[in-house]
Amino acid sequence: MKLYDYIIVGAGVAGLYAALNIPSSKSVLILSKDPLWECNTFYAQGGIATATDEADIPSHIEDTLKAGAGLCDKEAVEILSRNSISVVEDLINRGFPFDRDADGNLLFTKEAAHSKPRILHAGGDATGRELHKFLLSQTRAKVLEGVIVVDLLIEGDTIYGVTIRQGGKQTQLYARCVIIASGGVGSLYEYHTNAKKISADLQGLAALKGLQLMDMEFTQFHPTVFVYNKRARKLLLTEALRGEGATIVDEEGRRFLLDYDERGELASRDIVSRAIYRHQKEGHQAYLDFSNFTEEFFKKRFPTIYRNFQNLGYDVPRQRVPISPAFHFMMGGIATDTWGRVYGMRNLYAVGEVARTGVHGANRLASNSLLEGLVFSKRAVEDSLMLGNDWKMREFSPKQFILTKSGDKQRKQLLRKTMWEKVGIIRRRSELQEALQIVTDMEKEDIGHLLRLRIASAKSIIEAALARKKSIGAHYIEGE
Repeated sequence: MKLYDYIIVGAGVAGLYAALNIPSSKSVLILSKDPLWECNTFYAQGGIATATDEADIPSHIEDTLKAGAGLCDKEAVEILSRNSISVVEDLINRGFPFDRDADGNLLFTKEAAHSKPRILHAGGDATGRELHKFLLSQTRAKVLEGVIVVDLLIEGDTIYGVTIRQGGKQTQLYARCVIIASGGVGSLYEYHTNAKKISADLQGLAALKGLQLMDMEFTQFHPTVFVYNKRARKLLLTEALRGEGATIVDEEGRRFLLDYDERGELASRDIVSRAIYRHQKEGHQAYLDFSNFTEEFFKKRFPTIYRNFQNLGYDVPRQRVPISPAFHFMMGGIATDTWGRVYGMRNLYAVGEVARTGVHGANRLASNSLLEGLVFSKRAVEDSLMLGNDWKMREFSPKQFILTKSGDKQRKQLLRKTMWEKVGIIRRRSELQEALQIVTDMEKEDIGHLLRLRIASAKSIIEAALARKKSIGAHYIEGE
């Protein structure tokens, strides 16, 4: 029997920063589904939103509440912003190299729906990669890679550990405290920007275990994505590009977004995504235009994007590139309080994108995601250290899971296509009903455990979308 003080499911920003805040006297095991670098944090480009100083906190709070369309938990938003300065200072004190100007001052950029520049970045457009690499270099925890969590060992209101599959071997691991930091639901959609194995496993497990999922209808689509590559993960083009002056144009070079919102490229993501989606449905093309950039600026500020497009044969910044919206971020998730505690459970926490803390409401403010992972993972650890000593070990009888069955691959593709076409950027009740019927029929078939988890997550999104009759934020419904 293997017993740890902490098991952390996920090796992105939330999981790694949680581990970093756990005292060295505690035994910690981090479980990573893929090789460590294959996570959403690694691919995050824009940066970390933060109040620039104490005086900016009310403005950051107000911008976050506005973006969330009135559905944010105000207390959670205040916690997010008030703790932003301290977690950024902690990273700096640990040696994290945020980008600075020639005089050593931190560089802040602006993104959509922010009232001022307040996003810190590193490596130009490689903030997530730099942060992930840095946190990995700092962690003392034991890490297992290539691990799939197939069950949560729950009895009553207490969690005792997890069941994992690594290669062909299934193992039960026990812990006094479990922190779920497994990320979002990207692979449920045909077009997405997420790491390839982000497939809503833990949301599905939560649903099957009777844990509460909230705000699942609020699925954010990033408006500027290069989707014309063959990989499942499409190439995200950070909002910071538009913050620095890139524009969105059609085949005639016209900035058509101004027809939809006076803020144009800097309107909130849901507005920009819908505008592009509608314009394309009307037979137009959409492009990201970098002509406001000099080549020297582009290379320095966005080195990764510059290099990627040069490798793809695009002569940027002189040549514009075709774009389309794609699924990007899940605002909802496993319901928690502001300490990351999963409602109704003891010793179980959820942090980062997998959690629904209430900070995002109906629509996430740009670059608040890395910040959320930092702030609430630290709070979860702080809370867990206050737990009493009444936890008693309980062993579970092994339960075997058949992960995949014949035909699952084809069903998975049907699920992804259904979610994209019927549960996407613009929704209709009739199409949501069709999607619900498809997944309900699918779950009755002889399917593997992993597909069952995906279906449970997809079903929770569809049912939440049907339950919310009016458009708000990222949930946009029209007609029947």
